[in-house]
Amino acid sequence: MTVPPGSPGTPGPSGAAGFNPHGAIDLAVLAQQRQAREKAEAAHAQRAAAGPDGPIAAPSIPVVDVTDATFQTEVLERSMSVPVVIDFWAEWCGPCKQLSPILQRLATDDAGAWVLAKVDVDANPQLSAAAQVQSIPTTLVVWQGQVIPGFTGALPEAQVRDFLDQVVALGRGDPSGAPEADAATDDPELVVADDALARDDLDAAEAAYRSILVTRPGHPEARQGLASVTLLRRTAGVDFGTARTSADGTDDVAAHTVAADLELLAGQVTECFDRLIALVRRTDGADRDSAKDHLLELLDLVGNDDPRVLAARRSLGNALF
Repeated sequence: MTVPPGSPGTPGPSGAAGFNPHGAIDLAVLAQQRQAREKAEAAHAQRAAAGPDGPIAAPSIPVVDVTDATFQTEVLERSMSVPVVIDFWAEWCGPCKQLSPILQRLATDDAGAWVLAKVDVDANPQLSAAAQVQSIPTTLVVWQGQVIPGFTGALPEAQVRDFLDQVVALGRGDPSGAPEADAATDDPELVVADDALARDDLDAAEAAYRSILVTRPGHPEARQGLASVTLLRRTAGVDFGTARTSADGTDDVAAHTVAADLELLAGQVTECFDRLIALVRRTDGADRDSAKDHLLELLDLVGNDDPRVLAARRSLGNALF
């Protein structure tokens, strides 16, 4: 899913952060907050005094459970002094049960060289939506307020160890230790398009995505990116609270579709889907078809790898039949 960046007047998943073109929380914005800056300065001073081979101050807890409410403290602020590896998981996920114990054991073995932050995607849907978690397990690294791509799926322990060795090197000040991004993000044309989307240059983003689709008509990221451009254009300048107020208590399809668009942009994915499914149940004829078609468009934008999409498709089927 190519989640569009936050548009003017549109809150991010926790009311403070927007979106980057890959859907991750814009940690660079949060990192400018005063407390984070102070922690960064203190961490830099400590590393400078210790030297490149000096020990890293170990956190008291190498594994933490993170929620929407604690993300700022447990991930962003902590990352100013030690790399944080985020493990997006769920109780129902079989591969997660293979990967999570490996990560937890290696976090303990590395004795505070990095911190494992576990995020239950079912309990924290805003974080997982903002990070564009399309399948789980997904692993990301946060270092000094910046997101570094990790990996998706359950890897063998030897590969996980190699990855974490890079994380440890990164925390010790070795720039060559930065984990490499997935090959899927190395498409230069897609990078150009996503960068334009991140700058809110919708004309350039649309042109770049369309250029990809000319030569690769089935390119999923380009199709989703183009859909993101459309979504941003039709919500430009619309106030989130006003849109919700206009829709609530009515069966006005146009009002509800705008409110649903803004909910999706704000990371409120389930609320967005539920709104349109309820509208399908309450309406008929052309109104019902319009609500259904709009919901299908948003479901395609998020993608079937998201379990909330599959649940919404089932609920839509029940509403229709």
